[in-house]
Amino acid sequence: MVEQAKADRRIAVVLFNLGGPDSLKAVQPFLFNLFADPAIIAAPALVRYPLAALISTTRSKMARGNYARMGGASPLGPGTRAQAEVLQAILADRMDAEVKVFIAMRYWKPLSDETAREVAAFAPDEIVLLPLYPQFSTTTTASSAKAWTKAYRGPGQVRSVCCYPLQAGLVEAHAIAIEQAWEDAGKPSGLRLLFSAHGLPEQVIEKGDPYQVQVEALAEAVAGKIGQRWDWKVCYQSRVGPMKWIGPSTIEAIEAAGRDGLGVVIDPIAFVSEHVETLVELDHDYAVFARSVSITHYIRVPALGVQQDFMEGLADVVMDALTTGVANGGAAPQPGSAYVCPNRWGGCPSAVMREGIEP
Repeated sequence: MVEQAKADRRIAVVLFNLGGPDSLKAVQPFLFNLFADPAIIAAPALVRYPLAALISTTRSKMARGNYARMGGASPLGPGTRAQAEVLQAILADRMDAEVKVFIAMRYWKPLSDETAREVAAFAPDEIVLLPLYPQFSTTTTASSAKAWTKAYRGPGQVRSVCCYPLQAGLVEAHAIAIEQAWEDAGKPSGLRLLFSAHGLPEQVIEKGDPYQVQVEALAEAVAGKIGQRWDWKVCYQSRVGPMKWIGPSTIEAIEAAGRDGLGVVIDPIAFVSEHVETLVELDHDYAVFARSVSITHYIRVPALGVQQDFMEGLADVVMDALTTGVANGGAAPQPGSAYVCPNRWGGCPSAVMREGIEP
């Protein structure tokens, strides 16, 4: 148990997330913001901005079609707001403090500049920066943290969460969601469990980004929680561009299951909210492909959303950050995650901070 805070204590929790277009008109500027990020395209601004304009223009028609399938907007905004409301209620119940949860999206509204002004007006004593990316990556958490640091000029001691890939509530939530999806499908036999995560270019991982090793550690923990019902594989989706990406791809994993005469249960292991990669790519594109390779059972596990174990786990992460986290912009894994990146993953800030730990 952590020590209860004083009643006059003000705490701001800032949730980092990707963001998504809130209308079809917002698709092109959302894509521009995404590809203009140096964490996504590592090129000088003179090259990156024209390239982002070109990519966002050429990809916007197809992307608008995908968002039209979801009702004309990304569900990521409403989903993140629901998570913020639940988390705020849990923290308010646990703490003798005024707690307010804010949202800072990286590529669409509310962007860090807007949220930074709201947090400054709240005048918190402490701020917890909490990424809704359980696994650390230079392309997600680090990019969001950089944008926040540039934007925020208000009061409050800042405590940054690096990652929580093995947080107990996160592991439990995935295990429960997988079991429930399988039961809802009628408990079929002859399945392979696929943990599908968003992919990254191999060169990002080779530079020390710990994302892949953390994804695979979480998958192993969830598989262990479920037991030996099915064999399982980790795979990666959403490849764009000509570079070589980490693998195997989710398409390759589905095809392999078909060759082996197995159906698939697909858990979006690195997504905590529904968005285009789950509702269109997994639910439509890959489902169609699965049928083409004779997959008899294609079961997609829902993203965690506001699942109780997950939300309680996030609250645990916040409480840990307030008592043991690194202050004033430092980043550390949370004690409940029970995971330490080996030193060779130099892209992980907490691994760099613990240089004495053996890889």
